[in-house]
Amino acid sequence: MNNYETFLNNELDFLKATGMFRSVPQINGMGKYIRPLGKGGKPMLNLSSNDYLGLLERKELLKEFLEQHSPWGDFDIHLSSASSRLLTGNCDAYNQLEEQLCNMYSKEAALLFNSGYHANTGILPALATSDSLIIADKLVHASIIDGIKLSGRPFVRYRHNDYNHLENIILKERDRYKYLFVVTESIFSMDGNTADLKTLVELKNRYPQTILYLDEAHAFGTRGAKGLGLAEEIEQKMNNSSNNLQLASETSIIGSFDIIVGTFGKAASSVGAFAVCSHIIKDYLVNKTRSFIFSTALPELNIAWSNFICNKLSTFVKERENLTKLSAYFRNEIIKHRSNYSSISNSNIIPYRVGDAAQTVRIALRLQKAGFYVLPIRPPTVPEGTSRIRFSLTSAIAERDISQIFTLLN
Repeated sequence: MNNYETFLNNELDFLKATGMFRSVPQINGMGKYIRPLGKGGKPMLNLSSNDYLGLLERKELLKEFLEQHSPWGDFDIHLSSASSRLLTGNCDAYNQLEEQLCNMYSKEAALLFNSGYHANTGILPALATSDSLIIADKLVHASIIDGIKLSGRPFVRYRHNDYNHLENIILKERDRYKYLFVVTESIFSMDGNTADLKTLVELKNRYPQTILYLDEAHAFGTRGAKGLGLAEEIEQKMNNSSNNLQLASETSIIGSFDIIVGTFGKAASSVGAFAVCSHIIKDYLVNKTRSFIFSTALPELNIAWSNFICNKLSTFVKERENLTKLSAYFRNEIIKHRSNYSSISNSNIIPYRVGDAAQTVRIALRLQKAGFYVLPIRPPTVPEGTSRIRFSLTSAIAERDISQIFTLLN
């Protein structure tokens, strides 16, 4: 080894000694069950999947999709892409999906991205001007943090879900900056709790220079009557509440967010991401977003599949109901078996905090040996001292599948 490789090896040894070393899992399968590679590998219940609606192994969906695009055996969409959309990578499938997303959200425009990471690392650098301040929730996803850093604009982070702190920042900074970008997730990826979107909209109404950016990655497909996300769910609750009739009649939660980002790679069981926004914002993003401009477009096949799933998204009511019921059961059972357990999760993402990274790894390995595929979440993904097992539930799982797991959490 040369001097630099020696340095790297020492760093890797430190990661191993502190329980922070990562490696790519050697597994087969992405659906309800995971099987380790090699002989004798026993299947494990997959509790680390983002396939929240359990669509990945729904053979009838794939059959219907293929029949639509190949009625006489001649597949009529491409399996690859020649370039970025601004060159030769565009096709009508892109236009159809973007139009569908506009109709779903009642937004003027939609723009597709290759991934949620591409969206979050591209949008803020494109939109934030020299007289902008970015104000982000302390626990937003790493992709958003990377986008903020890439923007090169000043930013500040408000305490997680502390909207008094957020308002104090707005009051302090509103005279110094022309635009205040307020950025949040709807369901937070590590804690599984939700943002108060109604309060954010109220803040925007009080401070019109606020531009709201919402990442619905973990809520798209799983929340709302039509599966559009937490914004749709909150808007629906407001419309159904007599206490909020005036606010509901005057305010659209979805309409109040200037940019809503969603991903197809989780509940929609596909790949890619999108942003819904105004015509002007879309045109600006097309011209200024580096992750859009300089990326080869996703193949037409993937876009057509996403469009197919989006067409059916509102019909997956039973799957969303099952997921809600299973998540409540899981949280309640942990509390029964672990009186000291506390969690702010109100979604299908349920963290079990351990604290120490090495101990978290040991518990994860014990659960895997017992047939439950879970992974340890450690720094830098989460703050020091908050390592955890992150349970990610899907609608394909039944209560009986997980009834034996709770006695193993110690």
